[in-house]
Amino acid sequence: MTLRPPTVQWLADDGAAYRQPGPSARQHGFLDIIDQTKLPKELVRLQLCNPDDIYDAIKRLAVRGAPAIGCAAALGLAAVAQRLQASSPPDFIQQVRQIADYLASSRPTAVNLEWALNRCLGKLTAGSIPDLQQALLDEALAILQEDIAMCEAIGRHGMTLLRPGMGVLTHCNAGALATGGCGTALAPIYAAQAAGCDVHVFSDETRPLLQGARLTAWELSVSGVKVTTICDSMAAQVMREKRVDIVIVGADRVAANGDAANKIGTYQLAIAARYHRIPFYVAMPYSTIDRNLSTGDSIPIEQRSPDEIDHCPGVQVYNPAFDVTPHDLITGYITERGILAQP
Repeated sequence: MTLRPPTVQWLADDGAAYRQPGPSARQHGFLDIIDQTKLPKELVRLQLCNPDDIYDAIKRLAVRGAPAIGCAAALGLAAVAQRLQASSPPDFIQQVRQIADYLASSRPTAVNLEWALNRCLGKLTAGSIPDLQQALLDEALAILQEDIAMCEAIGRHGMTLLRPGMGVLTHCNAGALATGGCGTALAPIYAAQAAGCDVHVFSDETRPLLQGARLTAWELSVSGVKVTTICDSMAAQVMREKRVDIVIVGADRVAANGDAANKIGTYQLAIAARYHRIPFYVAMPYSTIDRNLSTGDSIPIEQRSPDEIDHCPGVQVYNPAFDVTPHDLITGYITERGILAQP
């Protein structure tokens, strides 16, 4: 088994890496991420401190997955803030707020992005510019550390649903590459593996960007988990063949009634799972629940570039990045607070 490298971290100027706050982590540095567009062929890390570069990394999915985006944006904001030229603390705060608004506009669907940035902005109260810079870094590292602990808790709760030899179907990537820790939908699998309970994961390829075939398959395989990649269109047949005992997916935003937005293709999985009487679970941080939205109809759905699926010039393209699974198709929600029947 190969150890999974951290997806998001703080890299100090001297090369030391940090993933939790503390006196030793109070260092000038960079947001450090895996460039997921290069996987699985290359493992490339990016060190970022420019707002345009951080925006671009989020937009083009160099970093992706709702929790990882939130952690990266928070650390990125801290890196940018360390390099701002401000005349006074109020001027510094105004500049940081503008940068946070800019980063928040990079991807509209995942609630964690805006949540993490707003949490960092909440630390900009009083003090000198160095004090405010340090407050941003401390809070960003706290968010990352809490995300790591959250993933572990989701894993502990979710593993109670698994038994040796079970077939687990997942969609897109909601593992270590999508979070600061070991993942959301994949966390129960890693927890079960650590407890000696081996399962067989079926990973949807996840068109059009193949996050399942490229990312989920890669991180599970290097972690020693049995994984089989299937085309998205094969999922119902694999269910029919009784190879799947449970479906676990992630979520980028969950409405107050439990409707869940996740990578496009999730909704049809839930329908197929219901028909085949297979339990369908959504694993996510509790912070993914947006109480301001009563139903999934209000969740903003990101539209991706037509270039991702345009193979015939002159043909119109419709390319939503996410769909919304109605709450009545969801068996339960695996969160750090436990397995919930409703959010």
